[in-house]
Amino acid sequence: MRRRPGLSVRLKLTLSYAGFLAVAGALLLAVVWGFLLRYVPDNSQGLLGVAPNRYLLVRTFAPAAAMAMAFLLVFGLVGGWILAGRMLAPLTRITAATRAAGNGSLSHRIRLAGRQDEFRELSDAFDAMLEQLESHVAEQRRFAANASHELRTPLAVSRTLLDVARKDPTRDQAELLARLQTVNTRAIDLTEALLLLSRSDRGNFGREHVDLSLVAEEAVETLLALAEGRGITLDVTGGAARTSGSGELLLRMVTNLVQNAIVHNQPLGGTVTVHTEAYGDTSVLRVENTGPRLAPDLVPTLTEPFQRGAERVRGDEHAGVGLGLAIVHSVVRAHDGTLDLAPRPTGGLAVTVRLPGISTKESAGPPARPGITTPKPCASAPRTPPR
Repeated sequence: MRRRPGLSVRLKLTLSYAGFLAVAGALLLAVVWGFLLRYVPDNSQGLLGVAPNRYLLVRTFAPAAAMAMAFLLVFGLVGGWILAGRMLAPLTRITAATRAAGNGSLSHRIRLAGRQDEFRELSDAFDAMLEQLESHVAEQRRFAANASHELRTPLAVSRTLLDVARKDPTRDQAELLARLQTVNTRAIDLTEALLLLSRSDRGNFGREHVDLSLVAEEAVETLLALAEGRGITLDVTGGAARTSGSGELLLRMVTNLVQNAIVHNQPLGGTVTVHTEAYGDTSVLRVENTGPRLAPDLVPTLTEPFQRGAERVRGDEHAGVGLGLAIVHSVVRAHDGTLDLAPRPTGGLAVTVRLPGISTKESAGPPARPGITTPKPCASAPRTPPR
């Protein structure tokens, strides 16, 4: 935004200091005149016939007062200029850091020394903002690089399959189409996951009252076939847990958690427990699954986009797009909640989501439906290969 040139803050402060001194001096002279000189008679005779009178005092006092006023004005201008410069020096450093950040240098920090005051509070807040921006930009760059790499892989495979089909017309077309469909499905899943992740990061969604217990049951009903095919038992327990947010995003969050718990479970006889409850003004969703033990240093990386720990790779034909828990983390953050991941002592993972709750008086929704439980697989059920 272009602005017309004006006086600098330093010059304005200097004029203010000088003006203040001039006004203070004028008031002092007015006090002297009002409470001293006014009581001196115009003509008075002493013992020797000569005594000070008002006329003589005014003639003697006026030049000295004028010189004092001129000195105060010059002293106010010079002292005010120096004092304003010292006071505004931190602001100059903050402005320089702002220009550097505007030019793309986010690694610069102000780090003003000294005791706490308004300028140092502004400096600390600005340094914290730069640190967050640098971390966010680095995360976005890493995410963009990983996304482009992940998207390039299925496209390259599709091109290779098409080249093979063109060079070898006698190749089995059914097999080629099946492989192309698998590759395209993975690309579509990855693209949809990226779009959903971007939408939740922006936070541009409408809010409504949502009961996490009903959302959990809907997600479990959707994934029943997958759980039965893997011999996994799904248990939904707990009661109503109402919150405010996007029903679509919260359903995707719970679906990702349950699906992640299913595909990373034990080969046979594993269990996934989905529990919802309300603690005061907090709604809690907890998803636990059995499975192999996880290394403690692996758990914090599971919410990173495209991070697939060696112990978390699926054992089926679809390795996933690596965005399941990243989407969960983004949705939870967009709903002002917290996400906690903890390895279970007996193996598997426990994921706890805490969201701001809504009291029953604010949202009187229908009662939660009974929990849904898949039957335990019999001994002759097919075993899923280990991860």
